[in-house]
Amino acid sequence: MLTDVRSGAVSPDEAVAHLRRLPFTEVGDALVDHHRALRTGAPEAIYGPGKSPQHCVDIVGELLANGSGPVILTRVIPAQREAVLSAHASYGMPEEASNTMAWRLPTIDASRPAPRVLAISAGTSDVPVLDECVLTLRAYGYAPQRIVDVGVAGLHRLLVHIDAIQNADAIVCAAGMEGALPSVIGGLTGAPIVAVPTSVGYGSSLEGITALLAMHSSCASGIAVVGIDNGFGAACAIARMLRSAA
Repeated sequence: MLTDVRSGAVSPDEAVAHLRRLPFTEVGDALVDHHRALRTGAPEAIYGPGKSPQHCVDIVGELLANGSGPVILTRVIPAQREAVLSAHASYGMPEEASNTMAWRLPTIDASRPAPRVLAISAGTSDVPVLDECVLTLRAYGYAPQRIVDVGVAGLHRLLVHIDAIQNADAIVCAAGMEGALPSVIGGLTGAPIVAVPTSVGYGSSLEGITALLAMHSSCASGIAVVGIDNGFGAACAIARMLRSAA
């Protein structure tokens, strides 16, 4: 913005109007945090559950109109999605994966060296959680390789990807049921692993608690574990690790 003021592309009055909205803007009940990217390296994301369609419209609109970088809306329901798409059609169609939406994804330069990130799910029922992770990683400038349905019920399916696993710089692993897959992967690679327990499974899986406790009890040392179904949080953890390493 300062460069634009100096060049004349933005007037001083326009710059002052923009600065008034920082570090946050009051949008109804929400205080939209425009400085989060400066503090943490990643912009604020919007968690859909509990918000009305109009809340989503207003917050997404504030970030699109007055923010910079990607805008991420997670865990959307159809009514929220339809309202946001209708209200913000002028910004183009967002990228969508399962129940996550993202605008202004960065262009990734394939010719430049980049961290090799894997996003792995044990089963296809874990895919919505994995997709939330993958789209968030893409919004933060990474190009994860997505590998699905390679759980411990058929380990031969996982071993097809052994080269990618052993060459990865970071891995997210989403698994429900007994949550065993991160332990297996943790014994195959020295890369950082963020495990995501999912609420997938039969009676004694207890909606993800069994997987959560199993991942915390893993015999593969050094695995980090996020909360149940928290694909977004796993992506943020990987992004923090990679930014610090860089």
